[in-house]
Amino acid sequence: HTSDEHEWALRALAGDEDYQEYFWMFPDRTIPDQYEKHLREIFPEQAPGSFTYRREIDRWVWTTFNPFQWDLRYRNPAVFSAMLGEMLFLANIGVEVLRLDAVPFIWKEMGTSCENLPEAHVIIQAFNALVQIAAPAMEFKSEAIVHPDEVEKYFGQGERAGQECTLSYNPTLMALLWEALATRQVTLLQYAMMNRFRIPETCAWVNYVRVHDDIGWSFADEDAQALWMNPFDHRQFLNRFYTGRFEGSFARGLLFNYNPTTKDGRINGTCASLAGLEAAVEAGDHQLIDLAIKRILLLYSVVISVGGIPLIYLGDELATLNDYRYREDENKLDDSRWVHRPFMDWERAAQRHDPQTLEGRVFLPLKRLLEIRRDHPVFSGINTQFIETGNPHVLGYIHWHEMTGVLILANFSEYEQHLEMARFRVYGLKSQVYDLIKQEVVNLGRPYTLQPYQFLWLTAKVEAPQ
Repeated sequence: HTSDEHEWALRALAGDEDYQEYFWMFPDRTIPDQYEKHLREIFPEQAPGSFTYRREIDRWVWTTFNPFQWDLRYRNPAVFSAMLGEMLFLANIGVEVLRLDAVPFIWKEMGTSCENLPEAHVIIQAFNALVQIAAPAMEFKSEAIVHPDEVEKYFGQGERAGQECTLSYNPTLMALLWEALATRQVTLLQYAMMNRFRIPETCAWVNYVRVHDDIGWSFADEDAQALWMNPFDHRQFLNRFYTGRFEGSFARGLLFNYNPTTKDGRINGTCASLAGLEAAVEAGDHQLIDLAIKRILLLYSVVISVGGIPLIYLGDELATLNDYRYREDENKLDDSRWVHRPFMDWERAAQRHDPQTLEGRVFLPLKRLLEIRRDHPVFSGINTQFIETGNPHVLGYIHWHEMTGVLILANFSEYEQHLEMARFRVYGLKSQVYDLIKQEVVNLGRPYTLQPYQFLWLTAKVEAPQ
């Protein structure tokens, strides 16, 4: 889509018929109503429906997301050519990665949801093939917050593997990290990653904890059902937990775009507020503050150590809390995503090097995790194997690189958790491994007790490649 302030949209509004063909426009509601029977509402609260009436041209314009975001009509070859021109212009000024926004919605077909249609993949493959001729260093990153099966398809499949987007956000990992933090169990996270983390070797996940948008509980229903969970009820629990409406919740999040018909809803809030820091600071409870900081670092320890590219949302490194001042702005009042889109607080940023401040207690350990990743080639690549740890509260995976493996163990509970470390010898690790976090030797022949929210990065030469 483009903004309604974009040159193409302005020309369409001025009556230029060629540019009106760049968009989906209809003289009345007859055809839009037929399409809309099968479409889901993305923003049912602030932007209900998928079409917007523009009085200037007496037309209904297809606007999947917001009235000011006009869907492009890729059935028109001129749109494809114009978009390719934009891509090559950006490549020519040095842009190396293009984020392809909302790729599932590229193609429209009557009688379908108009999401994840085969033609969308063909268009991306065509863009990629042409861009590779002129600018072979350019990469595409997909933004597809849909069913996990569909997310993976935007890498390309079969003989087309790696020929669409070589990078992709990993929304399933993100959502299930928060799910595990709420339940204190990694069962669903472990199961999903065992079955869904592997991708073509020329591609990479972009792993994240928070971004500028909401958290949607985008795990697969069938994954939950395989573990005897009711996916609908579980999502309802997660929404209650992260809005502080579940007894014992530590979170301060806001429900976003709740649909009373489907009871679907998503969550807004900063990492720190969702992890319990806002409530802990308000309570003045130092023990709760400690636990909240440990949760933040635990989440980031996973996205930094797992295979792929870690992404840090600006402000998370400073333990930024929710900013409710958006409610005072009539232009933002109806969109609670602004609660985690504050202006940069440079006074707080200046405190990040002081280990006694909240900012420093998050920034300095986070910086050290990134330095460890930088200094150890074992974290290169995407070869990650998720494993059973024998403890439902402890996430486990091994990241392989050449003849070296790093075993990651992460306690998602605020209680001590015991592990029989000998079970990990079957993965080719020697009896003694080295914890890169605490900088100490760990004996895999002895039991180990993980402290609340503790994580280990254990590395050693492997005895045999796996």
